[in-house]
Amino acid sequence: MENQLLSSAATHEALPDSFVFPPDQRPPASAAAVALPVIDLSRPRDEVRRDVLEAGKELGFFQVVNHGVPEQAMRDMESSCEEFFRLPAEDKAAFYTEDTDKPNRLFSSTVYGAGGERYWRDCLRLACPFPLDSAATRNSWPDKPERLRPAVEAFVAAARALGMELLRLLCEGAGLRPDYFEGELSGGDVVMNVNHYPPCPDPERALGLPPHCDRNLITLLLPGTVPGLQVACRGDWIRVQPVPGAFVVNFGHQLEVHSSILFLM
Repeated sequence: MENQLLSSAATHEALPDSFVFPPDQRPPASAAAVALPVIDLSRPRDEVRRDVLEAGKELGFFQVVNHGVPEQAMRDMESSCEEFFRLPAEDKAAFYTEDTDKPNRLFSSTVYGAGGERYWRDCLRLACPFPLDSAATRNSWPDKPERLRPAVEAFVAAARALGMELLRLLCEGAGLRPDYFEGELSGGDVVMNVNHYPPCPDPERALGLPPHCDRNLITLLLPGTVPGLQVACRGDWIRVQPVPGAFVVNFGHQLEVHSSILFLM
């Protein structure tokens, strides 16, 4: 595993050929960063649900502030995950696998598509079944650093509650019953990806992730210290300017499909 994790190396002097993408495969981006719509969830509910609906229809991406996820839970999540990736390779070896059927795993340099190019990131993926009241669930997560498990539990519980509230606001704005997406549609595991991007020796020729659509209902992204999120908008790619303390929200493919079916009926 030591040679497979990008974060295991102290520095990377040169970008290996397997990480180099041809120019036509690198999404172009506008020169200026763009601020996504910022929705203050502490405002009157009728205004918030209108803004959530409009942002979803216009772009599918927006940011939320005053969202109710405790700042301490966000900071603990960030710092404990940073500490995890700084651990010696032997402390992470039990979780490293290329087996995509494993619900909890650590992996690196994923290959997507037929070109064979690799993406410059390490990722810790954790499955979080709800409710989070099972010792077996918590014990399936890494046990180092010691504070990682309680940090994950507190963060995921608060973030999931925020996601469900955003879905309720969307339903209210669209004239649906507020609990439409509750139950089976949102009853699966919360899947948390902790993406780690080590310093890259040639970032202009590499990518951290491919252009993609999230397949789930809703994604909440807590931006880290490494910028780089790009969003497709009107035929262009725009660089997102994160707002401190905000979550970036992305309505996923399942939500798009369900909303299209509903509005066609």
